[in-house]
Amino acid sequence: MPAPSSAPEQRFSDRVENYVRYRPSYPLEIIPLLQRETGLIPQHVIADVGSGTGISAELFLRAGNVVHAVEPNCDMREAAERLLAHFPNFHSVSASAQATTLPEHSVDFIVAAQAFHWFNTPETRAEFTRILKPDGHVVLIWNERRLDSTPFLQAFEQLLITFGTDYTKVRHENVNTAALGAFFRGAYATHTFGYEQRFDFEGLKGRLLSSSYAPAAGQPRHDEMIAELRRIFEVYQESGQVCFEYDTRLHLGR
Repeated sequence: MPAPSSAPEQRFSDRVENYVRYRPSYPLEIIPLLQRETGLIPQHVIADVGSGTGISAELFLRAGNVVHAVEPNCDMREAAERLLAHFPNFHSVSASAQATTLPEHSVDFIVAAQAFHWFNTPETRAEFTRILKPDGHVVLIWNERRLDSTPFLQAFEQLLITFGTDYTKVRHENVNTAALGAFFRGAYATHTFGYEQRFDFEGLKGRLLSSSYAPAAGQPRHDEMIAELRRIFEVYQESGQVCFEYDTRLHLGR
């Protein structure tokens, strides 16, 4: 089976519409947490690296921050530019985590939401050190889908294992505590929030097809995968919906 593009910046080019419509946002509690733990204020400048379609950038824009959204994928970046154009503090940057093009020591916070596992860590660490102010913070965020907390989620996980092109290789849980410890300077803190999404079948299908490892229409096993998704939905839906449960993990350090 042909795998998706091996270049991370190209993997989601054909997934943008589903990504915008069906990917989860992040808990609103993140901003108050950062205000308490770091003294985040509206005057702080944010670099959202690997910003994608702008889901995480919007949290900080609504808090009044200037956000430089750094994204190498043209399709995802243009989606963010459309969705966030009404925020005057939003700045779109065509660049990578390894070479953001931002000035030296110019940002107070670096945020990477659902993105850090795609980065080249040694080069990224050097670039983050270059652009971050000496007393700045790094915030790494992932929505971790619960794999086995309900029978539906167990069945959905098995579907990904069965049909995903390279699912087990690219899942973000592969970034372990050793990798995080090597990245951060000294100790870092981890905070966890609960989050959920509810979908009818069309939403569930869109959520599946927003993932780079799910065979798209016309690719081998796509139709078989969608048929199995329909079967799972019919077995586990309640009042026409199924529920995705997440643990949102936020790693905060320097």
